[in-house]
Amino acid sequence: MLAIKEFRMAKRKILVTGADGFIGSHLTEALVKAGHDVRAFVLYNSFNSWGWLDQCDPAVKGKFEPFIGDIRDPQAVLTATKGRDVVLHLAALIGIPYSYYAPYSYIDTNIKGTLNVVQAARDLGVSKVVHTSTSEVYGTAQFVPITEEHPLQGQSPYSASKIGADHIALSYYLSFNTPVAVLRPFNTYGPRQSARAVIPTIISQIANGAKTIKLGSLTPTRDFSFVEDTARGFIAAMESDAVVGQVTNVGSGFEISIGDTARHIAEVMGRDVSVVEDSQRVRPKNSEVERLFASYDKASRLMNWQPSYGGAQGFKRGLQKTIDWFTNPDNLSRYKSDIYNV
Repeated sequence: MLAIKEFRMAKRKILVTGADGFIGSHLTEALVKAGHDVRAFVLYNSFNSWGWLDQCDPAVKGKFEPFIGDIRDPQAVLTATKGRDVVLHLAALIGIPYSYYAPYSYIDTNIKGTLNVVQAARDLGVSKVVHTSTSEVYGTAQFVPITEEHPLQGQSPYSASKIGADHIALSYYLSFNTPVAVLRPFNTYGPRQSARAVIPTIISQIANGAKTIKLGSLTPTRDFSFVEDTARGFIAAMESDAVVGQVTNVGSGFEISIGDTARHIAEVMGRDVSVVEDSQRVRPKNSEVERLFASYDKASRLMNWQPSYGGAQGFKRGLQKTIDWFTNPDNLSRYKSDIYNV
């Protein structure tokens, strides 16, 4: 269970953008359970779907306010922000392969969407905006562990769009004193994650009986952060005045290669599989981020945050929770593990 008791402070009126997504739905649940008044901004669609919030914890259903809109629409964002004390901004396009095909969409959603959020916050006098960054903005590590002072490298249209979004957000702090904090999660994983991410790809293929697991490059390393830790990071950033105007990493402090991750998952699941590189899943050579490994010292100092699922043992516990969720037949049926999910 997400440790939320330490954050039971004053009740806040919060807008969560991207609340229908993987991290956003977990964060929405945590905030509601902590007693906050949550407005959940979800992407308009003709199916009347609230994304993963349709499958949220029964204890949370009916206890948040859905707002249907599009982060690219400034009027919708302004309307959603009215009456809110805090905005936790998670809405974004995040798939790296899709950014090669649709880069304009990433500019519109990630950069212009962020501009809409901070402009609305400025106009309405919001007390805090926490903007979501990504470890991808660092590119291949030039030194480890990666601190917030590491150079930024846009090695994909996605990461370039997030670099732009980060700077738009911080520019409103520097130009207008809008209280913006930038949270930079490393590779988050857990229940409900899209199959475009590597851990769900591995688990869903194994769970569906595959003997040969198809992945992209196997040698890059990642710092995988369990979703409960990432959600706690947003809440800690919301509560900390010290992070305003700052970029703060959240990660696990544990580094593992993609190939070793696949082998580790197969071991936990008790399956004997082979792992191969699938050429269609391999990023362009200069676009691949070869190494990510986080320093979370700043998060510890400024917002008293540390990972509950840190290190090798924490990774194993987080994987087990993730595997348990994905191997539930009702959940697994939502994933098309036999095709490459761009």
